[in-house]
Amino acid sequence: MMNIVLINPEIPFNTGNIGRTCVATNAHLHLVGKLGFKIEDKEIRRSGLDYWPKLKYTRYATFAEFKNALPAGARLFFFSTKGEKCLWDIKFRKNDYLAFGSESCGLPKELYKEYKDSLYQIPMPGEVRSLNLSTSAAVCLYEALRQTKDF
Repeated sequence: MMNIVLINPEIPFNTGNIGRTCVATNAHLHLVGKLGFKIEDKEIRRSGLDYWPKLKYTRYATFAEFKNALPAGARLFFFSTKGEKCLWDIKFRKNDYLAFGSESCGLPKELYKEYKDSLYQIPMPGEVRSLNLSTSAAVCLYEALRQTKDF
């Protein structure tokens, strides 16, 4: 099972859409840090439709709490427009963790330094600054699933 990690997500509709994608792909969603919404909010349920009760997710108050809960040997990949390596260069394995920052601020600053060797970007040859968070998570998750044949 693949894992999607959202660090300080702000927009309930994005998290709801990512939750629906996780249900569709049997991925586990990890919600880390401050949320810009309550999980019970109707907006998150509306965007996840009736799939939200089927979602496998875990809530962590801090990144340190999430990190301490990782199994031995867990591989973390962080995605940001500041990444210098490309998504296509990753050789994914089953049970990898794909991490994304908040919609307005990206990843917490300290993670850019700590995980600089695990920081990737999605190729965007067009003239946009970034993709929507739920689109980014889906692009990366489906590439990981394509490589691992984890369906």
